[in-house]
Amino acid sequence: MNTLLDAVRTGRCDLVTGLLTPLTATERRARLPELTALRGEIRGWGWSRRWDEEPTVRALHLAGALCHTGAAAAASWIAARDLRDGRSRDTAPLAALLADRDPAWRADVAHRLAARTATVQDDYSLIRALLEGTGAPAPTTDGFVHAWARETTTGPTSPAGGRGPRRTHSLRVALRADPSVRELVPLLFQTAEPAPCLDWYDDPRAPGHWPAELAHLAAEGIVERRVLLDGSVARLLRGGRPGHLAFYADLLDVLDLTADERAERTADWIALAADAPSPTAGRAQQTLTALFEAGRLPADRLAEMSCAVLFRPEKKLVRAQLVLLGKALRRDPDDRFALLPATAAAFGHADTALQERALKLVAAHLRPEDDALRTDLAFEAEQLGPALRRTAAGLLGALADPATDPAGYEETLPAAPARRRLAADGAPSVAETVELVAALVKSSAPTAAETETALDLLVRHTHRDRTALAAALLPALADRHWARADGGRADPDHLDGPELLAAAVLGRLNAADLAPDRPVHVTGFGQNCIHAALHRVTTARAREAALRVLTDPLPFLLATPTWDCGTLEPQDLVTRLAAYGRQGAAPAPVDFAQALLRVRRDPQAAAAADALGTPEGGRLAAWLTADGEPARHTRRVTDRNHTPRNWWGRERQAARRIVLELTEHPVLQREFPAVFHRLGRPCNGTSCCWHWRGRELAHLAVLPQDRETQAVWLLPDVTGCATDEERGAGETLSRLAELGGPAGPALHLAVATALGARHAEDRLAAVDALLVLAARGELDTALLGRDLAELLALGTVKPNRLADAARTAAATGAYATTWAVLAGALPAVLADGPARGAGELLAVAADCVEHCGAAGPLPEGLAEAAARKGGSQLATQARRLRTALEAAVTPVAGGVS
Repeated sequence: MNTLLDAVRTGRCDLVTGLLTPLTATERRARLPELTALRGEIRGWGWSRRWDEEPTVRALHLAGALCHTGAAAAASWIAARDLRDGRSRDTAPLAALLADRDPAWRADVAHRLAARTATVQDDYSLIRALLEGTGAPAPTTDGFVHAWARETTTGPTSPAGGRGPRRTHSLRVALRADPSVRELVPLLFQTAEPAPCLDWYDDPRAPGHWPAELAHLAAEGIVERRVLLDGSVARLLRGGRPGHLAFYADLLDVLDLTADERAERTADWIALAADAPSPTAGRAQQTLTALFEAGRLPADRLAEMSCAVLFRPEKKLVRAQLVLLGKALRRDPDDRFALLPATAAAFGHADTALQERALKLVAAHLRPEDDALRTDLAFEAEQLGPALRRTAAGLLGALADPATDPAGYEETLPAAPARRRLAADGAPSVAETVELVAALVKSSAPTAAETETALDLLVRHTHRDRTALAAALLPALADRHWARADGGRADPDHLDGPELLAAAVLGRLNAADLAPDRPVHVTGFGQNCIHAALHRVTTARAREAALRVLTDPLPFLLATPTWDCGTLEPQDLVTRLAAYGRQGAAPAPVDFAQALLRVRRDPQAAAAADALGTPEGGRLAAWLTADGEPARHTRRVTDRNHTPRNWWGRERQAARRIVLELTEHPVLQREFPAVFHRLGRPCNGTSCCWHWRGRELAHLAVLPQDRETQAVWLLPDVTGCATDEERGAGETLSRLAELGGPAGPALHLAVATALGARHAEDRLAAVDALLVLAARGELDTALLGRDLAELLALGTVKPNRLADAARTAAATGAYATTWAVLAGALPAVLADGPARGAGELLAVAADCVEHCGAAGPLPEGLAEAAARKGGSQLATQARRLRTALEAAVTPVAGGVS
């Protein structure tokens, strides 16, 4: 009978202590093998023994810690995750039992435990107990510092594992009672991330919180004041998220720096004003302003600061800096030689109102005799917008760079994405095919082009020599559970694409499981989700090919795309059908149907298809003429009271929105296999698909020549990105714009809606889609402008979000295109009282007109907005746009519509 193991198995920690305490170190080490064996046994215990595991693990943890005599091994055992039950445990008994060990050994174990980030919080009390009386310094690891800060803030852990009431613990008392406070406080400023408990306060000056208590420590001389000042400034200079920097900035406020302390760190404040996050930069700017008002900021340092701040995008910071420069120039006009060139840094700001403000400041303080200064400023003034350049030319003389003159404007559009032709039929070898399949099987997001190439190559090489292909595939896929010799048959419901065909090649599938009449099981989608229907199509085609691998191998697949976007050229399909006829092969129904949906509709190729003299050739000829016409859709606006819910039950914003409804596609319903029927059914266009994203881009290749239908399906998701907190649909829209087929009203409406998306990445994707359509000559700017006007009136699109998207589009050089779109949208934001954000949108429009020199009638409502009194952004930008339109002499070049 093993008394120690019995005590451990029954969870008797007291008995374990009594048995091990009298033993020598050698005798304790001799018990380790049996304890290690028991540890391995516990790992294999099932759920049924969960009630036995907790007390046994606690006793085993204690016994192993006492038996290990090496510091590294003891620390490893104490910190082991499998010897913890996830709940706090009382470490006082273990600390008491280890108290008689050598001080150097205890310090070594403590430091090793402190280096384990995952467990240092739980072991903090043990670490401090082990260090007590050793004379060793406190650990300096980030985890230990965080644990110290938390324990000091919340109080010690109670013996039962919980925490005592907060009212019984005082942070001030704890800091003064801690003998390591002088060592540990400086480390608060050196950790990679700040300790989370440091900012647990509403008022940093309130007693009992870290900023106030650290200031008290400095006032009492317990911690050096310079340590807190230098640590806070250094941590702010290191950067990070604004929430992580707030504590250090608040601590500086609580410390209430003297004028000398502020002046000593002038270079640091300038660096923070230049590069820190906006809240921190604002505080640094205020500190520098206080130094200026106290006469302790020389003109050269103010100029250095201004060059940095005026380059920032935050308008509030730039305005405040221009005000400060104005004060400095009025106080000492001789400083203009240093300050006016710094002021010119604002000439390159994106906001023309700030450009104008800086130009007025230059005009107010530049003197007639300042010829050299005028030359320098003229060089900087080339960054101004076209309208302000004319004003600057009158003040500073002739400006260079006539290319920005609207009279010589030429629209610059990014090149349309180039399509890549897939590999020539049958070119890759068996080894290359196996390499591709193995990579795709282990890939989390294979592209449609890669998947299609792999499917076709597997079919081709199976038709040529299935035995050789199987011999090459087996070692490459040996890690797949279904490929093992004892793995049995694979379940086709859990395999997809190339992996499904590979399993068929290796004989791991039953033909009965792939029967065409067996339902296709799809996971991860809603029951009526259109993405589920698209996934069923791709899955059914892979199953069909796998079944033919087992029964009657196909020579190749008909629907393999010609281009990486999924499009199949009609001549390629005609050639493949002719080859099928020569080989006496019967086309697979789903594969041929998918080929029809992918083929580029070219009526001139119908004659060659009909000349094949086969049923498939006749169907292809009909599809290339009338049958392939996409389904029509209707347009309506939802009721204002419609309040949809998202997938977790919360009500989304009740807003009117535009809805597109698809009519039935009778050819798909009547002549295509059953798996395609859902694609041809009517769609009400109001339901969103609450499913896990990730396969939408691959599904675009099912209908690569029908962008309109796919845009109707995508519109609810895009609208959710504009009216709610949804995100991610923009990427799909960007890829959709690159496909083929007509770019009609549905696609334009989807682009217009995404231009007002909530998240910047979706707006950027919508801009990409807009520019792709423009580069390919498919963008109808008048239609897009009308859609935007309606969406703005409904509230689906907000002016400030549209302004951001339009600014991004214009910055690529597409000023004329962007203006042509905005010209139709502006009346909606100016009618019936300008909407919030209208001024920002007018600023972008004015910038476009000034660059491209567009002429034309004033948008409805612009004259009234320009006639408003005052200097609001709306009135200022309306007057600017009116002036630019009235001054234009060259109309927008043709071909942009």
